[in-house]
Amino acid sequence: MGVKNLWDVLESCKKTVPLHHLQNKRVCVDLSCWMVQLHSVSKSHACVKEKVYLRGLFHRLRALIALNCSLIFVSDGAIPAIKLSTYRRRLNVGKEQVQVAQNETNLQKATSLQRNMGSEFSCMIKEAKVLGMALGISCLNGIEEAEAQCALLNFESLCDGCFSSDSDIFLFGARTVYRDICLGDGGYVVCYEMTDIERKLGFGRDSLIALSLLLGSDYYQGVHGLGPESACQIVKSIGDKYILKKFASEGLGWVKKRKGGKNDLRPDDNILQVINAYMKPKCHQADSDIVHKALAQYPFQRTKLQQICVGFFEWPSEKTDGYILPNIAERNLRRFANLRLTSSEVGLNLPLHEIPVKCPVSEIIKSRRVQGRECYEVSWEGMDGLETSIVPADLIESACREKILEFEERKAQRKKQNIQKRKPKKKETNSSVAELDLKLQNLLLDINLRDEANFNASDSSGRISRITTDMAEADLNTTDLLPLSHDIEHTGLIQNTSSEVVSSIDKNEIIDLLSPSPPKKSNLFSKCQQSSDQHIEVINLSDSENDMSVERKQKAKELRLFLASIRNEIH
Repeated sequence: MGVKNLWDVLESCKKTVPLHHLQNKRVCVDLSCWMVQLHSVSKSHACVKEKVYLRGLFHRLRALIALNCSLIFVSDGAIPAIKLSTYRRRLNVGKEQVQVAQNETNLQKATSLQRNMGSEFSCMIKEAKVLGMALGISCLNGIEEAEAQCALLNFESLCDGCFSSDSDIFLFGARTVYRDICLGDGGYVVCYEMTDIERKLGFGRDSLIALSLLLGSDYYQGVHGLGPESACQIVKSIGDKYILKKFASEGLGWVKKRKGGKNDLRPDDNILQVINAYMKPKCHQADSDIVHKALAQYPFQRTKLQQICVGFFEWPSEKTDGYILPNIAERNLRRFANLRLTSSEVGLNLPLHEIPVKCPVSEIIKSRRVQGRECYEVSWEGMDGLETSIVPADLIESACREKILEFEERKAQRKKQNIQKRKPKKKETNSSVAELDLKLQNLLLDINLRDEANFNASDSSGRISRITTDMAEADLNTTDLLPLSHDIEHTGLIQNTSSEVVSSIDKNEIIDLLSPSPPKKSNLFSKCQQSSDQHIEVINLSDSENDMSVERKQKAKELRLFLASIRNEIH
């Protein structure tokens, strides 16, 4: 509990900070407070049997591990003698069940009481310690109050803050206290700073101890009927510098008189005991070996954790690895970033490949966006059981900016290659096809002209003896046909020519339009290639004008149709 209504008094000093605020900090944990919080969420028998409270602790720890938040578990030791009456009242047990002093009114004769280590709650604490040690978290067993030990380490600057829900931790000297923690999207912690309490409320440590005497606490019952507002007015009226001296010398009789009670100005020995218990609690001193050992960095024990999770949660090893290994890898990267930052602060700016400690990141795989935050998916160096995971982009920037540059270079190179692949290749045959099209048009036009000219030039006997033609005049000399043959074969437009008219073209061959078609030739243009320096000399026509005209026109028509089909294939 701590001090009655003290959290309400400090409400104006409460602030909520992002979970990221705990990055790279060392924090002491009042383990009993955490276990009470986690257990209160799952009080049913089924939840206790399935150890839901321990699962909650596991996920809380791995979230803080990823932030490189170094934790120290602090557990309660013996119950202080000054707290025995409160402890008995809470457990609702008789004197015969708790070994307490016969005369509790004289606290000087009372001694502290060892806790029942076989109780259900003590077993929960043991489980938490076992889980924490496997994760590399040290455990410090307090002499008496755990919050007093946490406060001492914080007061001596051996840790950056304390996790506790007991408000009397401020009375023991804590400077930064985290009361609550929330994980998940928008995770945060509820934080109280002693500097804010002093600045906003004007209460120092002595004033808070005085409030505990007025309002009541685990160590003192307080003044009956006195509320927090009146108590604050009394403390402020006297001032932080003199308040405890007045209480120690005069007791609380003058306060009770203001409430209508009896005025008793005699010193109260119990008040002196309470003040002393807060100002000088029984703790391991900051320079002790046990504290130095607790502050040491302990390794993560992967195999041990797998065994614990099998026993506690029945998780296979793969599931345990999937939960914790990405967090361990991120923690290692934060430590590497801290190393580089420290090196740069002393003027040692080494390139990545010259740093003695190897960078945990092997390479960046791709950029990601997680919950609105820029991230990278990375592969890890020497991280057994973990290939890739996602980490914040700003962490990569601070730890190994060179990896980002390498990633951007690869990305630009891939983009350039993709553009080249998408760009259509310029066809080598474009000019050849256009040239072939033009030649075919000229050839068809020439055939039509020659057909009309030969028909008009025939004599009255209806016999044309011989017509001498030159392929050069028809633009069909072999120097033109050679590239045509190459173009047609290259584009695959013609493989086997079956036209009777075209197949009749051969070296030094006379075309008789009335004679039967010659045997089929395999390729028109291969023949043209062989007759590169030859000409078609004579075409014999029929003696009859009518027969000549019909037969010749038919063959000419077939030739035109064939050449037109080639032209259509090209387009």
